Amino acid sequence: MSASQELEKAATRHALEAVRLDKQGSKGLAITMYQKAIESLLQLSQLYPEYSLNKVYIQRAIAYQERIKALQGAVMSTEPRTGETNNTECTGKTHEGGKSTYEELIVMEKPKVKWEEVVGLDPAKKAVKEAIVYPVQRPDLFPLGWPRGILLFGPPGCGKTLLAAAVATEIDATFVSIDAASIMSKWLGEAEQNVAKLFGSVRKSAIEGKPSIVFIDELESLMGKHSNEVGGEIRVRNQFLKEMDGIVDKGKNIHVYVIGATNKPWDLDWGFIRRFQKRILVPLPDHHTRLMMFKLYTTNLQLTTDVDLHELARISEGFSGSDIRDVCQSAQLKLIGEFFETGQANNKQAKPRLLTMDDFRQILEERKPSVSLDMLSLYNRWSEAFKAL
Repeated sequence: MSASQELEKAATRHALEAVRLDKQGSKGLAITMYQKAIESLLQLSQLYPEYSLNKVYIQRAIAYQERIKALQGAVMSTEPRTGETNNTECTGKTHEGGKSTYEELIVMEKPKVKWEEVVGLDPAKKAVKEAIVYPVQRPDLFPLGWPRGILLFGPPGCGKTLLAAAVATEIDATFVSIDAASIMSKWLGEAEQNVAKLFGSVRKSAIEGKPSIVFIDELESLMGKHSNEVGGEIRVRNQFLKEMDGIVDKGKNIHVYVIGATNKPWDLDWGFIRRFQKRILVPLPDHHTRLMMFKLYTTNLQLTTDVDLHELARISEGFSGSDIRDVCQSAQLKLIGEFFETGQANNKQAKPRLLTMDDFRQILEERKPSVSLDMLSLYNRWSEAFKAL
């Protein structure tokens, strides 16, 4: 299989997975897969500028980026409480009218994220290593046991999912990713069995010598403070609480970990918060981290000598990691779109011009940070009250 076919296959696989996750409401994971699809399409257009379908692929990449922006906006918006869902959701049906099965609502694809891909976040990485990596490597050094519940909280797009995937790669763990909103809206009716099946599966894997990580995105949907709950929702929460207690109190030396991620930690019920022995803030990137991110995301881009990454890091203060990635993607998409619109792509020898500082400045002028100052103050206050590193 040629390199172009490999890239086409990868882009298609990531896009199909993104659409599936998008449909079931797994916003964070869908964003990640859309970004992977965009990366594959951009690599294809850069490596093969004369490729006949490049214009279609660029248009598709732009469409995926627009969907990412919409999903990022949805993450920040106030979602309806679980008790306000419609009757179809509460009966455990999918939008197509069929049951959402256990297999459809979890993702067990092995993550391939390395520590070096998690730029910055040194305090968070240190806390996660102490809680998970070191106990797996030398359990004999932990006579009092180790934390089984890890809560990652902070603004969207700052690396919570990436951090969980990196630690799973580091310890070669079975990685099970579930979306809390999907559980609450689509597992009702057979929720207890599915939750028990989930934890039974990871326990079995751990007993057989394979560490297991259960990653729960949008944790507040499952463990938040709710009003007007129906009986099924209460049973889901109680079953999950029972399973977590079984891991924390009776897990002995098996390596099963629950990593929860939330953008709204203040919505979590205290009864659940205390079961996460480690509560770690994943903050917006500082200046040095933003600089490292710009270096990472522009590694494969062709830049003019006037592109000052230090200046880009300075003027992008308040931007999240995903914001910075989007800035670099947007600059490249704009450049390739311009290349096709001028008709130069018809010349197989022609290549796009280099990206300039003005290209990046224009994108940054047209974009605003996805996290407001008011939201930042909320995260800082909650962290001061509940953090546990």
